[in-house]
Amino acid sequence: MELKKIHFFGIIAGVIVIGLSFAFLKTQFFFFIIWLGILTGVFPFVLTTIQKNRISQEKEIMFLEFTRNLVESVETGTSISKSLVNLKKKSFGSLSKHVEKLANQISMGIPLKTALEIFAKDVDNKTVSRTITLIGQAERAGGNIGQILESVAKAVSTTDKLKKERESTISNLVVQGYIIFLVFIVIILVMQFYIIPMISGIANVGSLGATGVGATAGGGVSATDVSQAFLYLLLIQGVFSGLVIGKLSAGDMKKGIKHSFTLVVLAFLISTVANILFGK
Repeated sequence: MELKKIHFFGIIAGVIVIGLSFAFLKTQFFFFIIWLGILTGVFPFVLTTIQKNRISQEKEIMFLEFTRNLVESVETGTSISKSLVNLKKKSFGSLSKHVEKLANQISMGIPLKTALEIFAKDVDNKTVSRTITLIGQAERAGGNIGQILESVAKAVSTTDKLKKERESTISNLVVQGYIIFLVFIVIILVMQFYIIPMISGIANVGSLGATGVGATAGGGVSATDVSQAFLYLLLIQGVFSGLVIGKLSAGDMKKGIKHSFTLVVLAFLISTVANILFGK
């Protein structure tokens, strides 16, 4: 990923927040501020990834419109090269600059096959690359190019329709994934503030003996260590749960990054608030 100004700004802001955390070194807010700094530094990268996925999705939608227009033009008897040049005047959203570049290359005399390959590389989308390859092969093979392009357009349309139906069907699983994660958080918090103190024979997690949780000397484990361990567990679970949700809903783990970030922030805030309210 190419680093942009927003990334450097996020990294600097994160470092500043982490630096400020040392002013609260011996307080319960220390780790809260550290994790806040980490999330601040990571946020621009997550935002960029989400934006990139959105643009990629828009390109797929616009490419469907692009192929339809190309088919209509070729069916009127216009050559595929001339049709591509004519499409330069139409708007295809985030795909427009790539269509314009393709048309300019063809106008300059660059072979259609080469121009299409450059177009596919610039768009950087699997669906577009696959379809462009078919169009290039169809043009090279000759025959009824209009009919071939129409078949390609129908294939792209069918793929887009199936993808939308899949996302609609899987949307319930996304909601279930969030609910399951919230239940997991509740279970962890119950273990941390109720079950562990109970089985240790004390009223809260703050003061166990040297053989239990809460001791700060004699080989015991402090309450802070316990809360940190559970927090790490929640954060790790949030990252992988989000990736799984993305894979199930969109078929791509990269599209689960936004879910991972949301779940991590959710776990972080709930765990921190719970430690402030119930921890000692």
